[in-house]
Amino acid sequence: MAWLFLIVASFGEIFGVMSINLYIQKKSLLWLMVMVITFAGGFFFLSLAMREIPMGTAYAVWTGLGAAGAVLLGIVFFGESAGWKRILFLAFIIAGAAGLRAVQ
Repeated sequence: MAWLFLIVASFGEIFGVMSINLYIQKKSLLWLMVMVITFAGGFFFLSLAMREIPMGTAYAVWTGLGAAGAVLLGIVFFGESAGWKRILFLAFIIAGAAGLRAVQ
C-alpha cells in the first residue's frame, strides 16, 4: 500500500507543478488554490508512504516521478521540446525510480 501512496503523492507533485505554470500564465485564484491543494495532497501521501518506505528511497522516487511527469505534461500540453536527448534522460529518471523500487 505504501508504494501506491507514493505514486499518488507523485501525481500531487506533477499536478502541483503544472498548476504553478497555469497560475503564472493566467494569474487566476483557481490555479493558485489547485496548486496549494495538489502539493498538500502530495505531501500528505508522501508522509503516508514514508511510514513503510525509507526516507531516501521515498523522496527520490517521489521527486523522480514528479519530474518525469512534469516533463511529459510540458511536452504534451505546453509545447515543450520532445527531442531524443530529452526523452533519453527522462527514461533514465524513470529507470532510476524503478531501480529503487526493485532494490527496496
